[in-house]
Amino acid sequence: MAAALFAPLLHNTVSPTMLHASDKVNVIPSEIELGLDGRLLPGFRPEDMTRELRALLGDDFDLEIVLFDPGPAEADMGLFDTLGAVLRELDPQGIAVPLVMSGVTDARFFSRLGIQTYGFIPLKLPEDFNFIRTIHAADERVPVDALDFGAQAIFKAMQRF
Repeated sequence: MAAALFAPLLHNTVSPTMLHASDKVNVIPSEIELGLDGRLLPGFRPEDMTRELRALLGDDFDLEIVLFDPGPAEADMGLFDTLGAVLRELDPQGIAVPLVMSGVTDARFFSRLGIQTYGFIPLKLPEDFNFIRTIHAADERVPVDALDFGAQAIFKAMQRF
């Protein structure tokens, strides 16, 4: 499970998410369009992804970057200690860990305005709960107790400001 969590945090990733070829089952298409969702590590640009794809797949296709949302220039960890303290108050064994997130959030809109955001996700999950497999899956869910813990942590954090 750790490999599934950390692999996209250490490498640029790409996932095929859309495919369009023909509208008829009995027609061989003249072209196929494949939509890819690429995620870049901090410091990488779309051109880096294009280079990686071409190195793996060759040059016999067109590539078009449809959307690129750069992350913040650099992280501001000024509130990290406070968030860690809140976590330890609710769970003395809790350890706050700074993490580069492999997903995209609406925080990018604030980042464009120079507003620092934090992805504080204080969920206390049961050991046998495979959180990684449920993210954006058809059965995406978290246990109610984990949500309650998270709500308490966020409320406590907000009281500090």
